[in-house]
Amino acid sequence: MNSLSFLTDSDKLLSYLQDFASVSVPDAQIVATVSEILTDLKQNGDKALLERTRLYDGVSLAPEDIPVAASDLEIAESSLSSEERSSIEEAIGNVRFFHEKSIPSDWAARNDHGGEVGEKYFPIRRVGIYVPGGNVPLVSTVIMTVTLAKVAGVPEIAVVTPPGPGGEVALPLLGALKMLGVTEVYRVGGAQAIGALAHGTDSIPAVDKIFGPGNAYVNEAKRQSFGIVGIDLLPGPSEVMVVADETANPIYVAAALLAQAEHGSGKEKVYLLFTKEELHGEVLAQLKTQVQTLSHKESIENVLSKGFLSIFLPDLNRLAEVASFIAPEHLELQVGEENLALLSRKITTAGAFLLGHRTATSVGDFAAGPSHVLPTGRSSRFSSGLKISDFLRRTSFIQYDAAAGKKALPVVSSFSRMEKLDAHGRALELRVDDEG
Repeated sequence: MNSLSFLTDSDKLLSYLQDFASVSVPDAQIVATVSEILTDLKQNGDKALLERTRLYDGVSLAPEDIPVAASDLEIAESSLSSEERSSIEEAIGNVRFFHEKSIPSDWAARNDHGGEVGEKYFPIRRVGIYVPGGNVPLVSTVIMTVTLAKVAGVPEIAVVTPPGPGGEVALPLLGALKMLGVTEVYRVGGAQAIGALAHGTDSIPAVDKIFGPGNAYVNEAKRQSFGIVGIDLLPGPSEVMVVADETANPIYVAAALLAQAEHGSGKEKVYLLFTKEELHGEVLAQLKTQVQTLSHKESIENVLSKGFLSIFLPDLNRLAEVASFIAPEHLELQVGEENLALLSRKITTAGAFLLGHRTATSVGDFAAGPSHVLPTGRSSRFSSGLKISDFLRRTSFIQYDAAAGKKALPVVSSFSRMEKLDAHGRALELRVDDEG
């Protein structure tokens, strides 16, 4: 951890942070490779899907192997231990509870013309959900995506997940899907799986919108597929920012940083913003001690060597400005009550706020309720974490009778003349003049 960074505030800080924190321009080779994969999927369907799975995952599948059989889902569910089942049920319950609170309501009202206007919400007809799998099957991602689709009332949910070395899918992941009532699961991953969801194959019917996190190739495939299908967002490598004042426990601070570095892609970002200068050395000592006991020690140290940035900011107003600028995926405020109230108000951009010394990011990752699919790379400046409305379509409606149309005619005629669109004005004039 020799390259751990320690910066003090300066006029050049925000410029430096913009380069450090922002999502980089997609690698040209990744863009070209994904474009070629998607073209192949569009033209050759299952044949391309199977060839790409063999090439990238090292797994040879027959067409009939692409769907996970219903019997495999049942076996997976029955294989769950009582502890696993209970944990999954508890997490599903909390996620359902949270997102049921934000289901939007249809409404209707009369406007100034006396016409009825309003909004209606409909679940998206068919969605595809990408769940990272293989060596690291993200069971929690099943819960943090599928539960929302179920709460929204989506009628068709197709899940894709990469196969393991023998073509298998992790039993806990399949068990969670079965518990959520998902019956359509495919053992394919990578950009080829996104292509299959977007364009459809003989085995996988196309979807209307694609959800879920993935690697750089998956994200690029989602980006290139936008417009053919909808996408949720482009979540990149995990990020955490810990803001710590004089009340912070360096043991907790170090644990928080290590937990996100544990994702281990090598591109994670971990930030420490602190107000007490002595805390820095205490946290570094804890990082070196705690990492020795962790199973992913090598990959964590790799992340810390490249993606750890610590900044001494004794002025809380300046600290809030810097934190909002970085706009981290996860923001842990390990500060005293007075500072917690202030910073919760002044920091306005983060994917998720974890408030107080006792609130670990991992409780949000696994079980608290809000989805852990969150914006990264400063994109929380303009986007939000996955929410129930992402699985819904909103449409407006208007209904005018003769009296409302007559009242609206002057303004419609005026706009028709201003924009030189006489047919627009006539379309309403005819209805108003018609005595029938």
